[in-house]
Amino acid sequence: MNQDWEDRVTAAWASFDDYPQERAHEFRALIDALVAELPDDSPLGPFERACAWDSTGHSDKAVPLYREALARGLTGYKGRRARIQLSSSLRNVGQPEEGVKLLTPELDGPSAELDDAVRAALALCLSSLGRDREGLALVLGALAPHLPRYQRSMANYARALVDTEA
Repeated sequence: MNQDWEDRVTAAWASFDDYPQERAHEFRALIDALVAELPDDSPLGPFERACAWDSTGHSDKAVPLYREALARGLTGYKGRRARIQLSSSLRNVGQPEEGVKLLTPELDGPSAELDDAVRAALALCLSSLGRDREGLALVLGALAPHLPRYQRSMANYARALVDTEA
Protein backbone atom coordinates (compact mmCIF):
# COMPACT_ATOMS: atom_id res chain seq x y z
CA MET A 1 0.00 0.00 0.00
CA ASN A 2 1.08 3.62 -0.20
CA GLN A 3 2.82 5.69 2.48
CA ASP A 4 -0.35 7.64 3.31
CA TRP A 5 -2.14 4.41 4.19
CA GLU A 6 0.84 3.18 6.24
CA ASP A 7 0.93 6.51 8.08
CA ARG A 8 -2.77 6.28 8.91
CA VAL A 9 -2.34 2.71 10.19
CA THR A 10 0.58 3.86 12.33
CA ALA A 11 -1.55 6.72 13.67
CA ALA A 12 -4.40 4.32 14.45
CA TRP A 13 -2.05 2.08 16.42
CA ALA A 14 -0.61 5.12 18.20
CA SER A 15 -4.15 5.84 19.43
CA PHE A 16 -4.68 2.27 20.71
CA ASP A 17 -4.39 3.27 24.38
CA ASP A 18 -7.28 5.70 23.88
CA TYR A 19 -9.60 2.70 23.57
CA PRO A 20 -10.30 1.00 26.91
CA GLN A 21 -11.54 -2.58 26.79
CA GLU A 22 -15.19 -1.52 26.67
CA ARG A 23 -14.40 0.44 23.48
CA ALA A 24 -12.19 -2.21 21.87
CA HIS A 25 -14.81 -2.74 19.18
CA GLU A 26 -14.34 0.90 18.10
CA PHE A 27 -10.62 0.35 17.63
CA ARG A 28 -11.24 -2.80 15.61
CA ALA A 29 -13.73 -0.83 13.48
CA LEU A 30 -11.05 1.81 12.84
CA ILE A 31 -8.66 -0.89 11.63
CA ASP A 32 -11.41 -2.55 9.58
CA ALA A 33 -12.09 0.78 7.83
CA LEU A 34 -8.41 1.07 6.88
CA VAL A 35 -8.32 -2.56 5.73
CA ALA A 36 -11.37 -1.93 3.53
CA GLU A 37 -9.17 0.36 1.42
CA LEU A 38 -6.83 -2.50 0.50
CA PRO A 39 -7.16 -4.86 -2.45
CA ASP A 40 -9.12 -7.98 -1.49
CA ASP A 41 -6.08 -10.26 -1.79
CA SER A 42 -3.67 -8.09 0.20
CA PRO A 43 -1.87 -9.88 3.05
CA LEU A 44 -1.88 -6.61 5.02
CA GLY A 45 -5.64 -6.79 5.58
CA PRO A 46 -5.76 -10.00 7.58
CA PHE A 47 -2.50 -9.05 9.32
CA GLU A 48 -3.83 -5.72 10.61
CA ARG A 49 -7.15 -7.27 11.58
CA ALA A 50 -5.33 -10.09 13.41
CA CYS A 51 -3.26 -7.55 15.30
CA ALA A 52 -6.40 -5.66 16.30
CA TRP A 53 -8.17 -8.78 17.54
CA ASP A 54 -5.04 -9.97 19.31
CA SER A 55 -4.37 -6.64 20.99
CA THR A 56 -7.93 -6.50 22.28
CA GLY A 57 -7.75 -9.90 23.92
CA HIS A 58 -9.07 -12.24 21.24
CA SER A 59 -6.24 -14.56 20.28
CA ASP A 60 -8.79 -17.08 19.04
CA LYS A 61 -9.99 -14.68 16.35
CA ALA A 62 -6.46 -13.54 15.53
CA VAL A 63 -5.00 -17.00 14.77
CA PRO A 64 -6.87 -17.65 11.50
CA LEU A 65 -6.18 -14.10 10.32
CA TYR A 66 -2.44 -14.37 10.95
CA ARG A 67 -2.47 -17.67 9.07
CA GLU A 68 -4.32 -16.03 6.18
CA ALA A 69 -1.85 -13.13 6.03
CA LEU A 70 1.09 -15.52 5.89
CA ALA A 71 -0.64 -17.73 3.32
CA ARG A 72 -1.20 -14.66 1.15
CA GLY A 73 2.53 -14.03 1.17
CA LEU A 74 3.18 -11.57 4.00
CA THR A 75 6.97 -11.36 4.19
CA GLY A 76 9.71 -9.18 5.56
CA TYR A 77 9.36 -7.33 8.82
CA LYS A 78 5.58 -7.70 9.01
CA GLY A 79 5.83 -11.37 8.08
CA ARG A 80 8.19 -11.93 10.98
CA ARG A 81 5.88 -9.98 13.28
CA ALA A 82 3.01 -12.17 12.11
CA ARG A 83 4.94 -15.34 12.98
CA ILE A 84 5.87 -13.98 16.42
CA GLN A 85 2.34 -12.86 17.16
CA LEU A 86 0.79 -16.02 15.76
CA SER A 87 3.01 -18.16 17.97
CA SER A 88 2.01 -16.11 21.00
CA SER A 89 -1.66 -16.41 20.09
CA LEU A 90 -1.30 -20.15 19.53
CA ARG A 91 0.11 -20.43 23.05
CA ASN A 92 -2.83 -18.42 24.37
CA VAL A 93 -5.31 -20.81 22.75
CA GLY A 94 -3.56 -23.92 24.07
CA GLN A 95 -1.37 -24.80 21.07
CA PRO A 96 2.14 -23.88 22.26
CA GLU A 97 3.75 -26.79 20.40
CA GLU A 98 2.66 -25.22 17.11
CA GLY A 99 4.13 -21.91 18.27
CA VAL A 100 7.46 -23.65 18.92
CA LYS A 101 7.42 -25.19 15.43
CA LEU A 102 6.63 -21.82 13.89
CA LEU A 103 9.32 -19.83 15.71
CA THR A 104 12.22 -22.26 16.00
CA PRO A 105 13.33 -21.66 12.39
CA GLU A 106 13.37 -17.93 13.13
CA LEU A 107 16.33 -18.48 15.47
CA ASP A 108 18.49 -19.25 12.44
CA GLY A 109 17.16 -16.43 10.29
CA PRO A 110 19.02 -13.23 9.52
CA SER A 111 19.54 -11.11 12.61
CA ALA A 112 17.15 -8.21 12.95
CA GLU A 113 15.53 -5.99 15.53
CA LEU A 114 12.84 -8.60 16.24
CA ASP A 115 15.33 -11.27 17.37
CA ASP A 116 14.66 -10.70 21.07
CA ALA A 117 10.90 -10.79 20.49
CA VAL A 118 11.31 -14.13 18.70
CA ARG A 119 13.19 -15.51 21.70
CA ALA A 120 10.71 -14.11 24.22
CA ALA A 121 7.67 -15.57 22.42
CA LEU A 122 9.44 -18.87 21.88
CA ALA A 123 10.44 -18.97 25.56
CA LEU A 124 6.78 -18.55 26.57
CA CYS A 125 5.73 -21.37 24.25
CA LEU A 126 8.47 -23.61 25.63
CA SER A 127 7.44 -22.80 29.19
CA SER A 128 3.84 -23.72 28.39
CA LEU A 129 5.18 -27.10 27.31
CA GLY A 130 7.08 -27.56 30.59
CA ARG A 131 10.40 -26.81 28.91
CA ASP A 132 11.29 -23.96 31.26
CA ARG A 133 15.07 -24.44 31.16
CA GLU A 134 15.10 -24.06 27.39
CA GLY A 135 12.91 -20.98 27.64
CA LEU A 136 15.07 -19.44 30.34
CA ALA A 137 18.17 -20.15 28.27
CA LEU A 138 16.65 -18.25 25.33
CA VAL A 139 15.68 -15.29 27.49
CA LEU A 140 19.07 -15.09 29.22
CA GLY A 141 20.82 -15.38 25.88
CA ALA A 142 18.71 -12.54 24.50
CA LEU A 143 19.23 -10.40 27.60
CA ALA A 144 23.00 -10.89 27.92
CA PRO A 145 24.09 -8.50 25.14
CA HIS A 146 21.99 -5.69 26.68
CA LEU A 147 23.58 -5.87 30.12
CA PRO A 148 26.16 -3.25 31.11
CA ARG A 149 28.29 -6.02 32.67
CA TYR A 150 28.25 -9.81 32.94
CA GLN A 151 27.45 -10.40 29.27
CA ARG A 152 29.89 -13.30 28.98
CA SER A 153 28.78 -14.90 32.26
CA MET A 154 25.08 -14.69 31.41
CA ALA A 155 25.65 -16.06 27.91
CA ASN A 156 27.60 -18.96 29.41
CA TYR A 157 24.89 -19.60 32.01
CA ALA A 158 22.28 -19.60 29.23
CA ARG A 159 24.22 -22.23 27.29
CA ALA A 160 24.77 -24.31 30.44
CA LEU A 161 21.02 -24.51 31.06
CA VAL A 162 20.55 -26.60 27.91
CA ASP A 163 23.98 -28.20 27.54
CA THR A 164 23.38 -31.92 28.00
CA GLU A 165 27.13 -32.52 28.31
CA ALA A 166 27.43 -30.49 31.54
